[in-house]
Amino acid sequence: MNSQPSQKLLFRSVLEALVPIFALVDHRVALRQFLMRSILRRYRLSTFGLLWTIIVPLTTLGIYTLVFGVIMEGRWGNDGVTNTYNFSLHLFSGLIVFWVLAEIMGQAPSAVVDHTNLVKKAVFPLEILPPVVVGSAVFHALINTFVLLVALIFLEGKIPITALLLPLVLLPFVLLMIGISWILAAIGVYFRDIVHMVSLIMTAALFISPVFYSIDRLSPLLQSLIMLNPITFIVLEVRVVILDGELPDWAGLGLYLAVAWLVAVAGRSFFQYARENFADVL
Repeated sequence: MNSQPSQKLLFRSVLEALVPIFALVDHRVALRQFLMRSILRRYRLSTFGLLWTIIVPLTTLGIYTLVFGVIMEGRWGNDGVTNTYNFSLHLFSGLIVFWVLAEIMGQAPSAVVDHTNLVKKAVFPLEILPPVVVGSAVFHALINTFVLLVALIFLEGKIPITALLLPLVLLPFVLLMIGISWILAAIGVYFRDIVHMVSLIMTAALFISPVFYSIDRLSPLLQSLIMLNPITFIVLEVRVVILDGELPDWAGLGLYLAVAWLVAVAGRSFFQYARENFADVL
């Protein structure tokens, strides 16, 4: 009599284990509500509100362009012959990806700690809290991408049709970030110093990636080392589809997606295992 419910429960458990985003789809209403609240809360009491999502990246881009593009005369590519506008576009496209990583790495460790009141509620799906951080970062990335596309129209007069493939390029990266956010959120409950460790990692991640420079100017050995940085491949592919107007590396994206899927599966499993003692620690 009870075999069918048991089979459904077993099937659901296996599905949640193998398809890490299944839980997010299942709790999509709560996820959407917390995401909207997270975004609005950040700008609710500020004078300019959501305009800061455009002001901050543009100001940062202007400072970096002035320092690296004008004062230090940064150039893009092996030939070293590019104008400051081209340098700015390459720089901004790289920063869009890096800012996603920076926001997630900076906020994910406290995703559960900042919601202590929800930990003891058995019915609340705690696993949606880290992905909320990812969703907020993706929201800001979308705005930054819009700014980049407007700059392309203004400076180049057109947007490549391949820019429509950008969501496919970012999808594996977002999945990887969800897995990492689960891991960081779980560790952050038990080890609060991880916040300080992450800040050091982010400094290295920024400069050991082709954000400020072209990877073509490096030796093959350095190129291989920099490719180990999880944002390197995505930065390169974003530039390929938006700035170069070429098709992405489908094989590379497939491999990246496979790795991201494994990280997401491991991340959710680790989070579910660690959450059993969240209430005792907090």
